[in-house]
Amino acid sequence: MPPKRALLHYTRYTHLYLGVFIAPALLFFAFTGALQTFSFHETTRGSSYKPPAWIVTLAQIHKKQTTTVPARKLQPPSAPTASPKAEQAQPATSPSKTHNALPLKFFFLLVSLGLFISTLSGLYMSYRYSRNRPLITAILVAGILLPIALLFL
Repeated sequence: MPPKRALLHYTRYTHLYLGVFIAPALLFFAFTGALQTFSFHETTRGSSYKPPAWIVTLAQIHKKQTTTVPARKLQPPSAPTASPKAEQAQPATSPSKTHNALPLKFFFLLVSLGLFISTLSGLYMSYRYSRNRPLITAILVAGILLPIALLFL
């Protein structure tokens, strides 16, 4: 093979095999990232929402690479300030317009969805256009099992 063609050949197969190997992790991070964007993994003050345990566990794996979710420490009630100097030391907050994060959250949801669909379509193409489907399957299974094994080490 001419050098340029050989480089393209090896680049294409490196891209194929690395893409198939990391596809399960990309799907995991796109899904759990979308859940975290809307805070489905945590409770909020004043809300009766209690997240399902599986979402909390997946978020913990996403953020801290462990299934152990630490117990939340209760915040002690704030004691009233005794000295007026402490109140003066804090900067005055002006009633400014608060930032509406919802449009950006929807954008990141769209990014997560796009990454998820793009990864699935890449897996489809890897099977559709590859001559060595058993190798593709073995690499995909390795990309699923290796992170799971590393999680429990």
